Amino acid sequence: MLKSIITIIDAITEWVGHTASWLVLAMVLLICYDVTMRYFFHQGSVALQELEWHLFALIFLLGSAYTLKHDQHVRVDIVYQSRFISDKQRALINIFGTLFLLLPFCVLILVTSWPFVENAFHYNEGSPDPGGLPYRYLLKGSLLVAFALLILQGLAEMLKNILKLSNDSEAK
Repeated sequence: MLKSIITIIDAITEWVGHTASWLVLAMVLLICYDVTMRYFFHQGSVALQELEWHLFALIFLLGSAYTLKHDQHVRVDIVYQSRFISDKQRALINIFGTLFLLLPFCVLILVTSWPFVENAFHYNEGSPDPGGLPYRYLLKGSLLVAFALLILQGLAEMLKNILKLSNDSEAK
């Protein structure tokens, strides 16, 4: 049962990560277009510039769970990658880090950003700049989605490490 939960969470994370990777291409093309229009045709757009940083925010937020899944996140590699640490000890470090660092941080972000996002949706918040994008509340809502995905992937990674520990103890 744990393996099926892990598989479902991994599949969701993989799909979101691949979707976010397409946003990178969209952002690059948008920036190239924006720069060309500004410097060659002297035509600027506030909406395009806002869309650029909205895409960047989505790439960063939605890519975080994908990064965790593929073990490309930031950690103190001096200790973790040491040849003196066994796979069992790495699994314990991962479980500890998930339980006491990742999950509490994600819950803190969800709890503290909820009123911020709720307020943005309540007022249909848009850009305060003339010519800006009208749906800023959607970007703010992505905070909740991103940290919920990060919690899910954190739980999947923790379950993978628990399975590693149980398989290690069964082998002995």
